[in-house]
Amino acid sequence: MADILDWTNAALNDLDMNAYAERADEMAGRLSAETSAGRLPFLTMPYEAGLRRELEELREYLHDFEHMLLLGIGGSALGARALQRAFFPQQDQPGHTGQSLWIADNVDAYALEAYLAKLPPEKTVVVTVSKSGGTIETVGQYFILKQWAQKSLGDAWSDHMLLVTDAKQGFLRGEVERYGIKALPVPDNLGGRYSVLSAVGLIPALFLGIDVEALLSGARKVAAPLAQDDLTGEQLAAHPAFQLACWGAALQDKGFDEMIFFAYIPLWASFGDWFAQLWAESLGKEGKGSQPVPATGVTDQHSVNQMFMDGIRNKACLFLTCPNLPSGPRFPADLPDQFGYVRGKDFGKLLQAEGLGTRMALAASGVPLVEISLGEDSPEQAGKLIALLGAATILTGWLMGINPLDQPAVELGKRLAKARMDADGLEEEKADLAAYLTAERDIREF
Repeated sequence: MADILDWTNAALNDLDMNAYAERADEMAGRLSAETSAGRLPFLTMPYEAGLRRELEELREYLHDFEHMLLLGIGGSALGARALQRAFFPQQDQPGHTGQSLWIADNVDAYALEAYLAKLPPEKTVVVTVSKSGGTIETVGQYFILKQWAQKSLGDAWSDHMLLVTDAKQGFLRGEVERYGIKALPVPDNLGGRYSVLSAVGLIPALFLGIDVEALLSGARKVAAPLAQDDLTGEQLAAHPAFQLACWGAALQDKGFDEMIFFAYIPLWASFGDWFAQLWAESLGKEGKGSQPVPATGVTDQHSVNQMFMDGIRNKACLFLTCPNLPSGPRFPADLPDQFGYVRGKDFGKLLQAEGLGTRMALAASGVPLVEISLGEDSPEQAGKLIALLGAATILTGWLMGINPLDQPAVELGKRLAKARMDADGLEEEKADLAAYLTAERDIREF
């Protein structure tokens, strides 16, 4: 079956998309200029041939390890987790043995101490992902794991380290040069939330035996038409990423400032977290944007769906489905009469029925909804989805008049945290901290 977008319930009659659709020529010109200048490697993937060679060279090396500990945060971790959950679910199931991916994506002393105590050093490769090499949440854990490996493995410690960082500069690049640690680059102009189909996400995928070529092939099918030097407005207008972008921008004009990502492919639920960073960090600028809300079918029918259907009318929905999921076991034939409607039916049919019911109910409740229906739940389809949503996000940002590739607001919190740890400089931030910490507080017990 084909991969399709179903626009039936997108509320197109209530949205003014024409003003955005008429900018197709402008957006096509901008895409051509940006891709030609090398500023959108997410779409052009100029690094692909070299990356494939590097991954192939890593294959035998990774085969010697049973555990991979990935040190990364945000875009350095969310894509890898989504791929693991979708295509290597056995790790989370009873009785698993063999390869295991562990992701240290927080400043969590409990988890870090567990990794130090329980992972066998001789069977573990530690992968540190930081483009800048200065992300303290990640590099701080690297320091601790480096010491752990040195104590346990002696001179062989560096053979158990793999760094994914800038090709030329930064602290981690210095570690590569000093200790001869294996390393793969994060391409220039490739932000973390757009980086899952680079070494950032594909090294963990390769380790777990996920079909890396299929992921890349799927992405190419969606991205390649957008990366043409001679892209026309007519071609762009026909592309689903631009159509989603026009919808996304028009929704905000009508006050739909929340975007639900409802995944009715249970194993793909973590793509909701990946999408949340992509959408929020790209579009939350200058008082604009819409809040992404990850949701999992059918789990969230019984939790937050009440708000979706009967709360404030400010929500739109991307609804992810696949009609060809496993059928599962059959319900027994001797069920009580009150459950007779499922007698002898495949368990998997219940998920499809629940998804259909929820789509209809959301539409009836006034929630604009576009269904993304995948022909199958394979790595190729995942690559297509990643490219589609990434391109749609970039184009939505441009239509909104903001830069979807930076994240200026998050830097303040980082500077204040460094000031709290008494980093050099940052005198203004230290003064702000002192004022904040000495101000009178309204504190109440509970």
